[in-house]
Amino acid sequence: MTLRRISFGTVLAALTCFTFVFVGLFAPLLMPVDPNQQSLLYRLMPPLTDGHVLGTDVLGRDVLARIIAGARVPLIVAATAVSISVLIGVAIGLVSGYVGGVLDSVLMRITDAWLAFPFILLAIVFVAVLGPGLQNVILALVASQWAMYVRLVRGQVLSLREREFVMSARMLGVSGFRIAVQHILPAVWPSVMIVATLEVGVVIVTEASLSFLGLGVAASQPTWGAMLAEGRAYLSSAWWLATIPGIVIVLVVLAINHLGNAIRDAIDPRGTSRLPS
Repeated sequence: MTLRRISFGTVLAALTCFTFVFVGLFAPLLMPVDPNQQSLLYRLMPPLTDGHVLGTDVLGRDVLARIIAGARVPLIVAATAVSISVLIGVAIGLVSGYVGGVLDSVLMRITDAWLAFPFILLAIVFVAVLGPGLQNVILALVASQWAMYVRLVRGQVLSLREREFVMSARMLGVSGFRIAVQHILPAVWPSVMIVATLEVGVVIVTEASLSFLGLGVAASQPTWGAMLAEGRAYLSSAWWLATIPGIVIVLVVLAINHLGNAIRDAIDPRGTSRLPS
């Protein structure tokens, strides 16, 4: 994708994603005040009042500071959960697609059964059983996502293992492990990364949903989903409490999805990275 073909929307999406990552990484340095500092004298102050750019909540906590602090959780959860899901899914998909036979049938029946459960419901069940917490949220999201990458990788490996370059390596006596890792994996990896980029937005929304339901991280850690839950009771009197974190979630997820679509269209215009049916 050349520079002259990059649209304004793609540039804006990239800037939004960069801002999200930057804020998430350097949140402690960017927060104007302690996000958990309470002051009932300044409760429910509207935006642009007494130095509070985005206003304050019902306990007098600065909304801007909590928005900035809340960027850390979705960034950590999305990066960790997607990375682990990719590693597990790629490994199982490579083995299943290349080895084939009974092992492939067993692995795919397990994968299909896992995919039969709704994504968000499976995450809620895992967190409800394990309890709230950052590690449990990540584990729940990994458990909900790994099977998707298995299907993607396995489908592409099945089409690649009979290609000429793989057959040539096999005839030269190259081991199956080396063929899978050195020849097939590099051909599959771009599609995996495209899908992983698109799934980051899904993970962020799911994490916000879990926090909204009270199944996210500890209450002392600000999260966008928890801010939505706290502000829904004040929609008529303090609209900014729920509106601002809601807008932030929408903008970040839209930017990630737009950037992922742009990368997919540039690298994979024929759509081979889409999940097989």
